[in-house]
Amino acid sequence: MNNEKFLEVIDSVPLVSIDLVLEDSKGRILLGKRINRPSQGYWFVPGGRIRKNERLANAIQRISSTELGTKISIANAKLLGAFDHIYPDNFQDVDGINTHYVALGYKAYVTDDLSIEPDDQHSEIKWWSKEDLLRDLTVHNNTKMYFEST
Repeated sequence: MNNEKFLEVIDSVPLVSIDLVLEDSKGRILLGKRINRPSQGYWFVPGGRIRKNERLANAIQRISSTELGTKISIANAKLLGAFDHIYPDNFQDVDGINTHYVALGYKAYVTDDLSIEPDDQHSEIKWWSKEDLLRDLTVHNNTKMYFEST
């Protein structure tokens, strides 16, 4: 789908996505610093859109493989719930068009030896304590909502 058509979709309907809340044995959470809009410049959990006709299990594996270099299985992930992520901008920064995601948050525990490199959507990858990420102004509020009720 070309960018113009995709922008029409963004202007018309919410997108469905998966966010991966990954926790290591020390209770730290993996965040990436976003390069792309929306949420550009903020720290965010890994995630991505679900493609049309893509099953949830396949989407989790594709997103984790693309963003983390490792496949997370839906069998090892717990659904945290559905969350509204509404941004004032869009991927092309066109005025007057916001972005609305219905994000399905999934939590998974990962081993401490997991080696992750930044992908083309993140300038940095870092492990955070829950306390630090909740206090930090550069961690996006849509990421913080996964931890505010737990």
